[in-house]
Amino acid sequence: MIPACEAVMNAFARRLRRTAPSSGDCHNELVTPPAHSRVNGWSLPLHSFQLIGWLVYSYMAVVAFGIYIPLLPPPWASAVYAVVGITFLFHLVAHLLAVSIDPADPSVRARKNYSLPMPVLDRKKHPHVIQNLHCHLCEVDVGSRVKHCSNCNKCIADFDHHCKWLNNCVGGKNYWCFFVTVASAALGLLVLLLLVLFIFIEAMANPALLRTSPHFDSIRENGTWLVFLPLVPLETSQAGLLVLAFATFLLALVSFLLLGHLLGFHIYLLTRNMSTYDYVVKQRHTNAPREKLETAAQSASSKSVSVQHLPHVETTIDCDAPLPGKTSALRYQDKGQIAGPLSAAFCTEMDGLRQNPGNAVTSFPHLPKSHSQRLPGGVNADDAVFWRQGKDEWMAAQGFPRRVSGEGAPVAQNPLGSSVMKPMVDHQQQQMTLPPQELP
Repeated sequence: MIPACEAVMNAFARRLRRTAPSSGDCHNELVTPPAHSRVNGWSLPLHSFQLIGWLVYSYMAVVAFGIYIPLLPPPWASAVYAVVGITFLFHLVAHLLAVSIDPADPSVRARKNYSLPMPVLDRKKHPHVIQNLHCHLCEVDVGSRVKHCSNCNKCIADFDHHCKWLNNCVGGKNYWCFFVTVASAALGLLVLLLLVLFIFIEAMANPALLRTSPHFDSIRENGTWLVFLPLVPLETSQAGLLVLAFATFLLALVSFLLLGHLLGFHIYLLTRNMSTYDYVVKQRHTNAPREKLETAAQSASSKSVSVQHLPHVETTIDCDAPLPGKTSALRYQDKGQIAGPLSAAFCTEMDGLRQNPGNAVTSFPHLPKSHSQRLPGGVNADDAVFWRQGKDEWMAAQGFPRRVSGEGAPVAQNPLGSSVMKPMVDHQQQQMTLPPQELP
């Protein structure tokens, strides 16, 4: 029975440039490389950018040498032919060399047979392709500046980068060909921009300056123009000539900006004695701590914002609020429960704590033993004590025995300053539990 992993790995589902182990239940976690390594930029398959580059080059050469340069007056036509021709020829030669040169390491080119399949890398044994200056795919010893290109699938000496426009790696062997290709293309596009701009302006302002060729003598109408002079003269309209000039100017401008940026970047690398690969690695190491700091700052800011959005909670003490329970009430037989507010001394202490939050206070000073408390109905606590004493005298006059324990005891106060009548209440409850005595 065929295992499930082998059934899935068929020729249609296999990726040609897989550089990581395949996931699944397969026991053989091997990297499936391309069947063969690439020799140079002409090795199949060709990249789409490579085709676009050759199409743009061909279009610029046709419009420059076939349409716009022949319209110039005789003294300028020869000079522009020479400048543009040399520039385009340099670009063509450098471009062909950069694509055709094999930039592989000399040890790879000496041993490698490109007609044989690429060896397979076992990630269980070798986590990296190049380890200890030995490439486990090319199976050769390499230098310190050698990198294994996954697109070309071979080790490149003095690796700079893999260029999609050349469909080839840029290394020590073809770097200067690549640099001349970029520089000549930028220079040729700059000359072409000036040429097309001159033709566009003169065709609208002074068309007679562009109609100096002998082939225009047989044409009577000023709105008819000739292209592909002098070999194959073809008639066209002025509008068509101007539209083509405008489209060519835009295409040349975009190409010039891109190539100019690339040329400036490589000039900067040459002044720093760096390669593109070195620059990318340096940027990664530079941006890694910055990204960590930005992530930490964002997390800290998010935490601070969440704390700021929390509702503000302030602990307040109401000095006029009644205290619950027996410690804040005077219980009478007929008056019910009477609540008393917090003492002024406690509020004074709390005000001091608010004004001096740094002062750690673990205990409160001794509070006064007697504090006048106003009861509901305008009755003070002292009046309540007087009423209790009068009741005791009346009960003694009626023949009830006089209380000995707790008699004349002052009203007890709790540490918060509230009157506590629990001792009196307990004494009254004891009196009520005594057996009644007969009156005389």
